[in-house]
Amino acid sequence: MRGDLRWGSIAGLVRAAAARHADREAVVDGRTRLSYAQLGERVERAAAATLAAGIEPGDRVAVWAPNTLDWIVCALGAVCAGAVLVPLNTRFKGTEAAYVLDRSRARLLFVTGTFLGTSYVASLRRATAQGGTAQGGTAGRGPLPSLPHLEQVVVLADDAPEDFRTWKDFLAGGDTVPAEAVRRRAAFIRPEAPSDIIFTSGTTGRPKGAVITHAQSLRCYEVWSELAGLREGDRYLIVNPFFHTFGYKAGILACLMRGATMVPQPVFNVDTALANIAAEQISVLPGPPTLHQSLLDHPQRGHHDLSTLRLVVTGAAVVPLRLVERLRSELRVDTVLTAYGLSEAGGIVSMCRRGDPAEVIAATSGRAVPGTEIRIADGDGRALPAGGAGEVWVRGHHVMQGYFEEPDETARAVTPDGWLRTGDVGVLDERGNLRITDRIKDMFIVGGFNAYPAEIEQLLGLHPDIADVAVVGIPDPRLGEVGKAYAVRRPGSTLTADDLIAWSRREMANYKVPRAVEFVPELPRNASGKVLKRELRAR
Repeated sequence: MRGDLRWGSIAGLVRAAAARHADREAVVDGRTRLSYAQLGERVERAAAATLAAGIEPGDRVAVWAPNTLDWIVCALGAVCAGAVLVPLNTRFKGTEAAYVLDRSRARLLFVTGTFLGTSYVASLRRATAQGGTAQGGTAGRGPLPSLPHLEQVVVLADDAPEDFRTWKDFLAGGDTVPAEAVRRRAAFIRPEAPSDIIFTSGTTGRPKGAVITHAQSLRCYEVWSELAGLREGDRYLIVNPFFHTFGYKAGILACLMRGATMVPQPVFNVDTALANIAAEQISVLPGPPTLHQSLLDHPQRGHHDLSTLRLVVTGAAVVPLRLVERLRSELRVDTVLTAYGLSEAGGIVSMCRRGDPAEVIAATSGRAVPGTEIRIADGDGRALPAGGAGEVWVRGHHVMQGYFEEPDETARAVTPDGWLRTGDVGVLDERGNLRITDRIKDMFIVGGFNAYPAEIEQLLGLHPDIADVAVVGIPDPRLGEVGKAYAVRRPGSTLTADDLIAWSRREMANYKVPRAVEFVPELPRNASGKVLKRELRAR
């Protein structure tokens, strides 16, 4: 049965999980351990408090916080009260957060206290101190007057500044709301109602909010859970940030569907991850390739019992074949899968299948998930045959409803017959496996030849002394553009730029060979693991 029909809404999923998996451990956050029944009770209390705060169905509620139990409870509480969730990137500065809050007209914000030495509240206050809004509205009466629609800010801590509320105070506000009122509100949520607005990273301009419904979220991650083989009793270390589709939906929602235990980790730290895997007997560990590479290469790896790991799902970057082989041979991971998705398509488009050979898992992002079509299109939108490189177009049940209140941007992204233009360059093989070669905007032209950084990065990653690498195009007086590689050496390596360039000349076509190499301690990445190439170009 389709997931969106079985549960109806995310509220229905939460209630079903609390009943079906009542005594099973749901969340482990530090010393706090909750069963599914207890998690259900906490979410219902948060939903009651959301009703008491005056939030109506369709109102936007934002969360700006790291991966914690409180994030799970406040986010699910808001969604179960009929609100539309707007997750904010924890790497945002105050100005960036204020933009999304204003753009979405969020009425309620849940925000962490101090995180990684930064007061998010102070950052937001500074950003909004100038007055005025991006929407051109007038000053409001809420805690941040330059955000006129933001009526309440709840700090997920024991203390809060004047005009803000503590988490405890917020929850207490719902104590007079009858349980029946909470259930009535949840029952009112239709499958086609928006469940969340995921703002894109804004690498090419201001962030845009992709609107996704309850039915889309449920159907996508029922499919994901089935293809990945997530099962009841799995213990899932969620390192992918909750503000990202993959952390929230392939993490929280998938665990609710299957009765798996969530172990949120607020920051990726290899030592912490190793300790968590051993102590909590983690069996599932999705994340970008750099996460798994750092675990494999950690000098203390042998001191931790990692034998319970059985499922790894990765993507978001080039996946070296050697990484897949090492996960299988050194860590004895039964299932290693790669996948491809984007916020505008609910976070999932294609996925490898269990049993695929290592070469397919490393070189491709698998085949279209059920209910999805993939087309490789030329510049005029015509479908290209297998082996042809062009823009990846996607059509299916998961394509967003549109960008929030941006019809022109939506029309540019989605064709009248429902095809989403992803902006990614890819190739389909004869079996339908998708290989993403690059972003259209990342491609550069060397003497008339199209050069795709992801393809060059995959080749450079085969060098035994390269741990991580990114390639960007730089101006060249003779060829127009050439490649520059930013590379991370493996520990103990003495590889030089000349060495790597000479090796490249033996391994790839001349136009693909980087003309410059700069070694760096690490590559700049966003929280979902993607290399921030604009930062590299700015250098």
